[in-house]
Amino acid sequence: MRKGRIDRTTKETRINLEFSLDGQGFVDVHTGVPFLDHMLTLFAVHGFFDLKVCAEGDLEVDAHHIVEDIGICMGKSLSDALGDREGIRRYAHAVVPMDEACAEISLDLSNRPYLVYETPPLSARTGQFETELVPEFFRAFAQHGGVTLHIQVRYGSNTHHIIEAIFKAWGRALDQATLYDERRKGIPSSKGLI
Repeated sequence: MRKGRIDRTTKETRINLEFSLDGQGFVDVHTGVPFLDHMLTLFAVHGFFDLKVCAEGDLEVDAHHIVEDIGICMGKSLSDALGDREGIRRYAHAVVPMDEACAEISLDLSNRPYLVYETPPLSARTGQFETELVPEFFRAFAQHGGVTLHIQVRYGSNTHHIIEAIFKAWGRALDQATLYDERRKGIPSSKGLI
């Protein structure tokens, strides 16, 4: 089982996170941010990952620190679980519709972090969740996971549907990219190193 476990404590947040790439979609997530709990659950279920998150933070300020720090921990745990990334497919693409919205995720587990994030205009909030935190989460994940991550939503009008489609597509794409390719011997790079 390829797993990553991160325990991270700062003056702003305390996070314990376990992430298994070879899971069954088991989820036990408690971040203090209900919308983020919902999105991480969708990600894990649709990606067949096992994910446990117990997080506390300065939510009396806002959710920025805890959302970003969970993104950091997700990225670090992914990188730990992948090790030297030998034998993985590395690249993946997924498209997920959610009613009127449709999200596309393209990613490369290249160890070259980069984020492209393009969506239609979003409402400032969905429930109590500030939607500007979505790219902050993914930027932290990409940076600390060594992932080139392109998120594109070409159309959609309901903010909840747009973000939900993104997280589902992220789960499906990451599942595909982390699978072993039986044809692949060694590191999936002409350089011999990722």
